[in-house]
Amino acid sequence: MKKLILPLAGVAILAVGAFTLLKPEPAPLASSSSPAEGAPIVAVTLPETLSSDAQIGKRAFDGTCATCHGENAAGKEGFGPPLVHKIYEPSHHGDMSFLLAAQRGVQAHHWRFGDMPPQEGVTQGDVKAIIAYVRELQRANGTN
Repeated sequence: MKKLILPLAGVAILAVGAFTLLKPEPAPLASSSSPAEGAPIVAVTLPETLSSDAQIGKRAFDGTCATCHGENAAGKEGFGPPLVHKIYEPSHHGDMSFLLAAQRGVQAHHWRFGDMPPQEGVTQGDVKAIIAYVRELQRANGTN
């Protein structure tokens, strides 16, 4: 047993020395500045053209949704999430989830913005047009 203590101590000293010499440098601290309140959260590329339904949807979106979800559904720091985002792709949030969100509101679950209240005065037809607009923005940005 005494014969093993000296070699094990040597190995331990070598390991500590190697770790000290070869350890990676810590990553620099992230900038403490955060995006300005109201700033877009994502960059959105606009499609060259919008269908007639999406054009109607854009007008409805601008009048009702852009206050929180930002211009062109890019999100708005401190207000609401971007809808041009993989979380809102059709396979995760289908069209019915948008309809229900407008009618009933949504409890916060993906983002830190708080609950979304029901949207008074928005018809199902308005929401369907808004969905057409958002889906065309999503396709133009690779969110299918």
